[in-house]
Amino acid sequence: MSLRLRQFGDRAFTGASVGSVVLIALALVAILGPMLARGAMAVVFRATFEFRKMQSDMHNRGNASALEAEAADAAEARKPVYEMLDAFAHGVDTQLLEREAAQVYRQVGEELERRSVSAEVRQEVRRLTRNLRDALIEAYQAADRATAEQHLARVLKHADDERLAGTAAERLFDYARDYREHLRTLNFDRRREYAVALAEVQDAVRRLLGPRPDEPTPPLAMHRYGATRMDMAARVLDGLLHAETWVEPVPGKPLVKQRIPREEQFAGTRLAALFPYVREHLDEMLRPRLTFHPQYFWDDSIPGHYFGGVGPEILGTLALTALAILLAFPIGLISAAYLVEVAGENPAVNFIRMCINTLAGVPSIVFGLFGLAFFVHYVTGRPCVLAAALTLAVLVLPVIIRASEEAIRAVPPAYKEAALALGASRFRCFLTVQLPAALPGVLTGVILSMSRAAGETAPILFTGAIAFGPALDLLGWPPGGWLFSQTRALSYGGYDIAVGDRIAAMVPHQQYGMVTTLIALVLMLNITAIIIRWRISRKLRG
Repeated sequence: MSLRLRQFGDRAFTGASVGSVVLIALALVAILGPMLARGAMAVVFRATFEFRKMQSDMHNRGNASALEAEAADAAEARKPVYEMLDAFAHGVDTQLLEREAAQVYRQVGEELERRSVSAEVRQEVRRLTRNLRDALIEAYQAADRATAEQHLARVLKHADDERLAGTAAERLFDYARDYREHLRTLNFDRRREYAVALAEVQDAVRRLLGPRPDEPTPPLAMHRYGATRMDMAARVLDGLLHAETWVEPVPGKPLVKQRIPREEQFAGTRLAALFPYVREHLDEMLRPRLTFHPQYFWDDSIPGHYFGGVGPEILGTLALTALAILLAFPIGLISAAYLVEVAGENPAVNFIRMCINTLAGVPSIVFGLFGLAFFVHYVTGRPCVLAAALTLAVLVLPVIIRASEEAIRAVPPAYKEAALALGASRFRCFLTVQLPAALPGVLTGVILSMSRAAGETAPILFTGAIAFGPALDLLGWPPGGWLFSQTRALSYGGYDIAVGDRIAAMVPHQQYGMVTTLIALVLMLNITAIIIRWRISRKLRG
């Protein structure tokens, strides 16, 4: 082969190698880039007033006086929304109207008991109020507009009755006039359809703005606040401004989902003005602000991962990873030293090496089932951190053994021969000469094992991981008691959100944030281990 052809081949091979590295880097960027960008939104995002209120209530964070002033401004902007909803509900929600009419009748009875009037007058007024209540309820329940108008006329002809002046019964006349006005603007035949759509709108408003000021505090934290982030608000706003319905475009053909603007759905009614108002005044009602939220990395989460952070998950992941490496590293290093320095080459040792190589390729779910069958049932007696760490240790043990074995073999024989020639024993030679020289390679296996242990889900699925529960108390009493408790972990938390947590699926930034945190944590652990390996290598080189 000529020199020119050889140079061309070398350059082509170098170019292909560089191109492969570039393609791998581009693939990683294409795969991880969008996920990391979305994960970063768990920490940097446009937070709404609802988020700041939640932080103040749950963690006592923020300026109380500034928050109070902000609450007053937000309430002023939200007031027209509630007024429009109430006005429209009084023409559509007949059950609500019937309850209000019945409440008026009870209030009139209580007022009459406190007045100094004769029993005959009291009975007369109660009878008249009862008749007005019944006529109003019949108007609400009427099947057509004409019948409803007749019942309303029966009510309103007593509007000037002096016996009812100054009593709660006057509200019945206000209800009747208001309902008559609704009948003039409302398509009576679509009243039931309006009632269903109104319930959807009210639910969307509650998820956007939180509970109304006059409502009792909901028991669940996720219901106490509206949209805490503008990306959540955008999704809720879309559901508020558009209705989804199934229509049959062609008779006999499958139904097709269509999106209808709410303004068209409520066209001609009092509620039609609500939707442009919400769209135009959303910022005034939610008051968004770009926020950096580093507390995400140490805050706890409420059940469902709807609010809060990943502090317990990070702590659990670090505990499982560190304990697994502490358990696997000595065993793996001793096994590798035995295979290289003591066992020699024979069929039995070759069979052991083949088994180690096979274990390195066994799916992680198999290790998880083994951990459940052995460590959980026979060692710890229950799922816990120790059982999960032992399972992870068995998982990464083949990698540590193979990496350590190759690192020990790579030590130049002259090192060993010189130490033995100076009178050192084989054990002392290995401990003081070969092991320090092989340590960078051994640490490479530790780095690979650490990354795998931190990111695995299947081995801890049955042995010690939980989706919700208290954080590990590493300093609690008795010492080491946390070893026999279950823990949360980043890998299992992301899995739980992805496959089973319907509530957390409503806040996808939590899942992306958890996965991004796991990637960042593994990267930090790897960088730390690489720096330690580099310092050791530099020290060995003198």
